[in-house]
Amino acid sequence: MGTALVYHEDMTAARLLWDDPECEIERPERLTTALERLRQRGLEQRCLRLVAREASEAELGLVHSPEYVALLRGTQALSTEELQALSRQFDAVYFHPSTFHCARLAAGAALQLVDAVMAGVVRNGLALVRPPGHHSQRAAANGFCVFNSVAIAAKHAQQKHGLHRILIVDWDIHHGQGTQYIFEDDPSVLYFSWHRYEHGRFWPYLRESDADTVGRGRGLGFTVNLPWNQVGMGNADYMAAFLQVLLPLAFEFNAELVLVSAGFDSAIGDSEGQMQATPECFAHLTQLLQVLAGGRVCAVLEGGYHLESLSQSVCMMVQALLGDPAPPLSGPMVPHGSALQSIQSVRAAQAPHWMSLRQQGVAPVLSSSTRSPGQGPSPPMPAGPEFKTAAAQAVAALSSLLDQLRLRPTPPVRTALALPAPLDGDLVLPHDVLCQEGSAPQEETQAWARPHEALAQDKALSALGRVLHLLDRILDGQVSSGIAATPGPAVAATLDVAIRCGLSHGAQRLLCVAVGQLDRPPHLTDDGGTLWLNVGGKEAAALSMFHVSVPLPRVSGGVPGQGSCCSLASP
Repeated sequence: MGTALVYHEDMTAARLLWDDPECEIERPERLTTALERLRQRGLEQRCLRLVAREASEAELGLVHSPEYVALLRGTQALSTEELQALSRQFDAVYFHPSTFHCARLAAGAALQLVDAVMAGVVRNGLALVRPPGHHSQRAAANGFCVFNSVAIAAKHAQQKHGLHRILIVDWDIHHGQGTQYIFEDDPSVLYFSWHRYEHGRFWPYLRESDADTVGRGRGLGFTVNLPWNQVGMGNADYMAAFLQVLLPLAFEFNAELVLVSAGFDSAIGDSEGQMQATPECFAHLTQLLQVLAGGRVCAVLEGGYHLESLSQSVCMMVQALLGDPAPPLSGPMVPHGSALQSIQSVRAAQAPHWMSLRQQGVAPVLSSSTRSPGQGPSPPMPAGPEFKTAAAQAVAALSSLLDQLRLRPTPPVRTALALPAPLDGDLVLPHDVLCQEGSAPQEETQAWARPHEALAQDKALSALGRVLHLLDRILDGQVSSGIAATPGPAVAATLDVAIRCGLSHGAQRLLCVAVGQLDRPPHLTDDGGTLWLNVGGKEAAALSMFHVSVPLPRVSGGVPGQGSCCSLASP
């Protein structure tokens, strides 16, 4: 189970044959530069390399009309003058005698990737393709796009693999209106797109790119548009969009497959997007998507026209797909006010269709981005005091989480096990999981254990020593995460000591997740330093935002088991 990279050198054949400033940015070097950077970093060598095949005309017909496919087939025999004349019939498109072959390879690469993931040959992958596809419609090329590869892949996954819930995430800076039109009445496909919009003043200048377009018919709520109404959006804005909009809906939707329209014109340096998100941000976005659909993520290249930014971003995504830790994020981690306003508009438009948004609550919509049907674009309204208060609250809620995503060097050990010697000898571990040797000094361990009778037994005391040693290594930055075992009667006492130890070592924010009937240690206060989340345990005695109880239905014949984990954030 690894990562596939699907590519074919023939996709570099199509190129612009006449002068056209609008279309000249879509060039073969987009692929060759990205592939060369993958090779330089040793990433291509770590992937399962698949040579793209052509999609059959029957497969193209899953999305496109027979007449349109026939029109494109005919371009192979046209002269340059005839190709130019045909190109003028569409918006921002050029044709080449090799376009039909290249576009069939692009669609076929997406199909190969889906088949490999669904067959369990690989866990995830990237189809490195051109021309892009997400603007292409049933019977029209549009915006450099000829065949809608991601839409074809989604239809293919439904028909061949019997999937009922597919998530399409489109982070290209242009709205993928072609994909939206294809699935706007289909509740089995959740389509999410963020895009530069500027209140309708940016290409493709569509009213239906705004936040209040949410699908139609049975597909109401399954089209999610997040319009960026100013340029300069950065890492914090993209992360906020995922955390506040995409992920709540995605978890509720419970997709069986994630398809990514991976356009990197939304990255820094690209003149099309004029955004500020760094390539590293796409590693973090990819990691967030990998918690969905059992990790079945199939990415297909869309836009991206600044060769350096494109190639760097592709590498960041592939690194994340391979399981490498995401590099730290740089820059200010406070979302722009305009971004928060857009996010709020989307949440308000989608709340009637999604329980997760209704439960979280949605503040009044304060942006003019969402208007009544039939109204044209209008300039943004000035943010009043109500919006400024809501924005400040959103910033406060996000800043702590976003801060954790940067300025944290990657520890040399990803996961360490602190288990008894006979047990760890029987385990077959992944290469990046190490069995911890050693324990905290006996005097230190005994001092921490002294208040707890449950820790007086030798086995419990030994387990506590291993836990304290593991905590020291995590807080010192030597280990990223760890797993420890302790005797059942000593779980609560060991957890209490772990919390005290973490706080005494300077941890400023501590999350403790307790599963089962475990009481919150009495010394924990509601000062904001510790969040206690109890799953399947007792209700909190008093309401507190720092003591959250999540009851679970009782299973017949028993009570939920016990367990716990702690997450520590150093100062």
